[in-house]
Amino acid sequence: MTEKNLEIDNTDLKILSLLMQDANMAYTEIGKRIFVSGGTVHVRMNKLKQMGIVRGSQLVIDHAKLGWDISAFLGIYLDKSSLYEEVSRQLEKIPEVVNVHYTTGIYSIFAKIVCRDTQHLREVLHDKIQKVSGIQRTETFISLEESVNRPIPFAEG
Repeated sequence: MTEKNLEIDNTDLKILSLLMQDANMAYTEIGKRIFVSGGTVHVRMNKLKQMGIVRGSQLVIDHAKLGWDISAFLGIYLDKSSLYEEVSRQLEKIPEVVNVHYTTGIYSIFAKIVCRDTQHLREVLHDKIQKVSGIQRTETFISLEESVNRPIPFAEG
């Protein structure tokens, strides 16, 4: 790939914006909306994947409708901040942990977990997370409602 192909332009941003709204949108439909061919969209998406900008696609699930009613955020204090990578690897092995962020502020790690109910949350906290070596303590915040969850609008269109 040449250096010119590694540049991102407004067409790329429009493609990304449409796919972030609906990842199932056909390339031909995207092309119609932004006035390029479906083949152009395909080539652009391959470039964005090769550049690592697009890392895959995900199916968005409403966990609550499947009986997983509790979303919680954990502020995690580490024994030493240098333990972040090891603790992060251990947290990744816990299926209920869906996000892990290395943060500034009072917590070393901020994580999101999803559980079936409060009993399941207690089990995950007590039997899994608190047993991770390097975690000093945690603070748990239960989400009552998520009102915004959206992609960044990179381009109008």
